Amino acid sequence: MQLGGPLDGRAAIPAHQLRSRWIAAAELGLISSTFSTIVSQLFAARIGRDAWVDWTTVAAIPARDWALSAEPSWSAVLAGIAFHQWADFSWAMVFFGVLGRWTAQLRPLAILLLALLWAVFSSATEWLLLVPLIPFWQPLFTLQQPYWIGLLVHGASALMYPLFAWLRWAPGCAPIRDVRVVKVWAAASAAVILVLGGIAFLSTIGRELPWMGRDRDADQAYIRHMTTHHAQGIELASLGAERARDPHLRALANLMVASQSGETRIFESWWQSWFKTPMPDCTADERAIMPGYLTPMQIQQVRSAAPEQFDAQFTAMMTLHHKGAVKMADLAWRSPADFRLRIMAHAIRHEQQGQIALMQGIEGTTAVATALRNMFADNVN
Repeated sequence: MQLGGPLDGRAAIPAHQLRSRWIAAAELGLISSTFSTIVSQLFAARIGRDAWVDWTTVAAIPARDWALSAEPSWSAVLAGIAFHQWADFSWAMVFFGVLGRWTAQLRPLAILLLALLWAVFSSATEWLLLVPLIPFWQPLFTLQQPYWIGLLVHGASALMYPLFAWLRWAPGCAPIRDVRVVKVWAAASAAVILVLGGIAFLSTIGRELPWMGRDRDADQAYIRHMTTHHAQGIELASLGAERARDPHLRALANLMVASQSGETRIFESWWQSWFKTPMPDCTADERAIMPGYLTPMQIQQVRSAAPEQFDAQFTAMMTLHHKGAVKMADLAWRSPADFRLRIMAHAIRHEQQGQIALMQGIEGTTAVATALRNMFADNVN
């Protein structure tokens, strides 16, 4: 399989042997966007992501606060999937349609290499520009999800791009070597979906992939502490979802409930699968030294706050609580924990730093700069 050059090495190909690159690009866009959607749905929980919450976050790009609820709704999830499909489809149309003069004649391996670079470019463009600035002006996506989540999704889509080398040909006209490559590629893609589907099914019956950390006690302590911390976060966020006067703050509180509930379910699933024992509750002493864990008096201050003071009181206490969770997650991210816990910890620290910024009303270029800083910040020292 050669790296580059025209499809058959000749200067020109008879027109009747090739289909419109726009039609082929549209078909490829449907295939690649569907593949990335399926892979994202099946793979998300393996690295500590609640796919349903992530889809609602995507839906919030065009739909704003309507998509955010304490329990992701089917309408929001479907809207998120549809928006993702449209975006992936559009990137494929640009790659093979608009840029088709240079890309449409490439061989499969050359397409793959360029497509992976395209995934880096397209995901960065969405995360840094198109979503938080022009045209959507929606900071939530960039502040809620670290860049690498979008990169993984776009990378999954890019893996389907080599199929274009076959879709471009009229029926029966594709070179044998391209047909062979496509058959192998399609079989491998189907195998990936089947394997991920099997792993996802096993997870539903408590059979996640085994624990692979170095320090069992440390990993268990982190899961227990973050689960307890999230429980209080859900309690506090539920108050905000019920009482906040600012509708945007109320929607954001709903998102906090949804994201922390989803992460708690993943923690509980991993614990049962990895350690085969009930998860012990945190003791009073553990709660007392836990960063950002509020005292009963602080929780009561929020509960008893007057209506006109509630939003400010809620924001202050949730900021304090989030900062503690960020510190805990940062410690886990920088530890030799199971790699899934570390990946999840990095997403949690980004998400909760981002929610602090969102409560402060940060948007535009300031939101982008904040998200970039949050990706690499040291919240331990």
